Amino acid sequence: MNTSYVIDAARTPRGRGKAGKGALSGIHPQELFAQVLNALRERGRFEAGEVEDVMVGCVSQVGEQGANLARNAVLTAGWPQQVSAVSLNRFCASGLQAIHFGAMGVASGAMDLAVAGGVESMSRVPMGADGGGQDGNNPHLRERLFQVPQGISADLIATLEGLSREELDAVALRSQRNAARAIEEGRFVKSLFPVRQPGTGAVVLERDEFPRPDTTAEALAALKPSFVAMGETVAGPRGETLDQLALAAYPRARALQHVHTAGNSSGIVDGAAAVVLASERYVRETGIKPRARIRAMATVGTEPVLMLTGPAPASQKALRLAGMEARDIDLWEINEAFAGVVLQTIRALGIDPERVNVNGGSIALGHPLGATGAMLLGTALDELERSGKQTALITMCVGGGQGIATIIERL
Repeated sequence: MNTSYVIDAARTPRGRGKAGKGALSGIHPQELFAQVLNALRERGRFEAGEVEDVMVGCVSQVGEQGANLARNAVLTAGWPQQVSAVSLNRFCASGLQAIHFGAMGVASGAMDLAVAGGVESMSRVPMGADGGGQDGNNPHLRERLFQVPQGISADLIATLEGLSREELDAVALRSQRNAARAIEEGRFVKSLFPVRQPGTGAVVLERDEFPRPDTTAEALAALKPSFVAMGETVAGPRGETLDQLALAAYPRARALQHVHTAGNSSGIVDGAAAVVLASERYVRETGIKPRARIRAMATVGTEPVLMLTGPAPASQKALRLAGMEARDIDLWEINEAFAGVVLQTIRALGIDPERVNVNGGSIALGHPLGATGAMLLGTALDELERSGKQTALITMCVGGGQGIATIIERL
């Protein structure tokens, strides 16, 4: 297989995911992704008609995010009608999976130029709006395996790993501080573009709206655990609570410690992002200079009750494919779905924490589900170029017990 190249990356700012309150809540999700497409096109590195497919990750594909959002975003952007498009869902890894599929397409020779990324308008299409829950409400599956919500899984990981509330809050505080520094120093500006109101062209958001740079350790410590009431919810076939179902799968935990809060879990936001991927042939024939190449891509399945431990084995698989060790990676982007996920991954792989999420993560910036993976890759690429470093690994936990990882190398 030939090499797949990253030509460019762009993203919207993240807006607060609250209906009527977040700055992007008045923008249709098709419009969000269409503006990403045109932000990339306007940089003049390719012609829209050269793009052979647009691949868009989106988790809640219902209502405004249904009806093949990807194709409608291409039409909304005014791109040529011959540009095809597909929407896909691998839960939180949807945007990164779209990039994987695009990279596979250009590396295989099936196409020469693709755009891949993701979008999620959590203010307009709330999480869970598709009604499928974690398992599609399949009673026969639940007889075999009862999957608990991710917040319960995160607390179960923290319990099994012996992670304290103080350790989790320290991850959150570092995320806020790193994000604040990155924003102050303009580390996001290369990929970032302002979102405009369709029709008027007025700028509605030009910088990430979610971070709280004034966050303190004391303020984090004062927050109540988020998933206590959820854990007490009766859900099992014999009247078990969600906590009891989790403990039945992992009796060595003895008692579930609820330590994740709104402060050390990812934020609910709106946003969209994408990258442009090119084949060796396209690069050779056009003379365009790629920004990076993709060294390896991997996905894995993991135990679906614990659910969120996929980043470590997915990263190990990607490292094996690339012929690398964890110590060879200069920058790590471990999605901050929950602080416990980040710490569990760092421990499992023996990573230097100072190489992880150096510009903050989803705790500070927010996690627009289907868009996050593409945002993380763009952030990693920008930081490699800014710092003069060479390699980055982007990894995410995924609902249902999965993991995904991508290794990129700056050129």
